[in-house]
Formats: sequence, C-alpha cells, structure tokens
Amino acid sequence: MAFSLGGSGVHATLDAVTERLCRPESLDAVWHRQAHGAPMPSLETLREVMGRLRAAIFPGYFGPVRVGRESMRYHLAANLDTILRRLGEQVVSGLCFDCADSEDDSASGPCGRCEERGLAAALAFMERLPEIRRLLAGDATAAYEGDPAARSPGETIFCYPSLTAMFHHRVAHELYRLKVPLIPRIIAEMAHSATGIDIHPGATIGEEFFIDHGTGVVIGETCVIGRGCRLYQGVTLGALSFPKNLDGTLTKGIPRHPVLCDDVTVYAGATILGRVTIGEGAVIGGNVWITEDVPPGARISQKGSNKGRKP
Repeated sequence: MAFSLGGSGVHATLDAVTERLCRPESLDAVWHRQAHGAPMPSLETLREVMGRLRAAIFPGYFGPVRVGRESMRYHLAANLDTILRRLGEQVVSGLCFDCADSEDDSASGPCGRCEERGLAAALAFMERLPEIRRLLAGDATAAYEGDPAARSPGETIFCYPSLTAMFHHRVAHELYRLKVPLIPRIIAEMAHSATGIDIHPGATIGEEFFIDHGTGVVIGETCVIGRGCRLYQGVTLGALSFPKNLDGTLTKGIPRHPVLCDDVTVYAGATILGRVTIGEGAVIGGNVWITEDVPPGARISQKGSNKGRKP
C-alpha cells in the first residue's frame, strides 16, 4: 500500500524538524565544510581503485582473467594509469579534508598545495606496488603452509579473509607512511566490514603474516609485528591505557600497542595489551590476558604465569 504524505500536519512536522536540524547548536557538532570547495572522498571511487589494485597485484585472479602474459604489459599499463588518476584525486580530497586552511571557501577546487602533495603521494605509492605484491605473495604462502585445509597459495588469495584484510592493510599502510590523511582509514574499514578483521593502517606487519579464520581480530595503530607471525580469531593487540595531556585530551601518536617478535603465535581469544614485547618464537595460548613482556620461546596458557614460562 502506498504511503501518503498528504495533510498539513505532516508538512508542519517536517518543517519543524528541518528548523531544529538547522539550528547552530545541532548543526555545529556535525558540520564539515571541505577546504577550498574540493569534493569529499568518494567511497565508490575508492572501491574501484581497490578493485583495480587487486587486479594489478593478483593478475588472473581478479579483473580480466583472460589476459595473457604476452598482452600483460598493455593491460597493466592502462590499469595503472587509471589507478594513478583515481587515487590521486582521492588523496587530494583527503588532504583537503584535513587541510588547516579550511576556512577558505572562496576557491572552487583544491588548492595548489594539496594538489601538489596529492600527486607526489600518489606517485610515491605507485612506486611501492612491486614491494606490496612481494609482501602479499609471502602472506599467501604463509597462509597455505599454515593451514592444512588450504590446497594452494592461490586458494588463499581467492578465498581467505586474511588475504583480503592484508591486501587492504598493505595498501593502506603505505598511504599511511606517506602521511595521507583519512584515505588509509577508509581503505582499512572496507576490509574490516567485509572480514571482521580490524587492522589500523598504522600497524607495522612483517613478512609472511597469517590470520587463521580471523573474525574479531583487532590490531592497534602502533603494533609492530615481526616476520612469520600467526594469529587466530578473536585476538586483540590493543592498548592498556590512554594517557592524557594537561588539558584532558588523549595523547596521540605514542607507542601504546604490543610488539610481536618473529615467529610468534597467538591463539584464539587471547588479549595482549600495552607496549609489551612478546619474544621471538613465543606461543600465547587461547583466552589468556597479557600485560607484561613475554620472553623468547615461552609458552603461555591459562594455567601459566603472565610473565611466561619456558617450555
């Protein structure tokens, strides 16, 4: 049955709601005016960019699967050209979103400074694509070797949430390192919503990393994870406390998340909080709570000491 909006009472109600939503005390808390009149970042365009990047990094799995090696250079060059243009636009929009000169609304588009920085960042990112592919190939190998259910590294690329999350993270992390605002967080949240794996783009993750199953994993901004580490579902690598400045605001940017040395395994449901170090080769059992350093080679279980025990 059609919903009728007839009657003066309906229009009067909508007028009253409009008036209340436009009041300064309501609007000021959520109003954002993009600097220089530049467009806001586009979720749709960023999804396109990520799809194109995935096809460039994993040719044959995604994108035009019938492309052969003899025509790869032509198709890849065209794809990379589009990626650079689309990503550059989004990086500029992110810079304008974060621009300190946000009070200048007279311009009809991005300022020259934001455009220059955006192009430089986009080009620097493109130069890192071969390294991103190398790291992701190692992640796929780690997933295959670490999961007896996997039949090939290609299966992990095509199917595993860990590879989806790490593809987004490796991209977002490079943009984060280039000091691109906002865009890395958007890319990270795309993977979070799709996989249930929440990795802050600032986290530093070494080679051959694998998250088995993955749902509910949280990796904080200042985490440092070494080579060959493995996490299971429900693991939290978080902050123990949040120091504040003299004015009561949270202190930003300080190291507050765990450091995992090489070859650390953390089983399902474990929680590791604060700037603690988990030594090389340590194994953290399921559902434990860690707030102190763990020595290399230790085995921690629910019955064990929080400080760690040698096997």
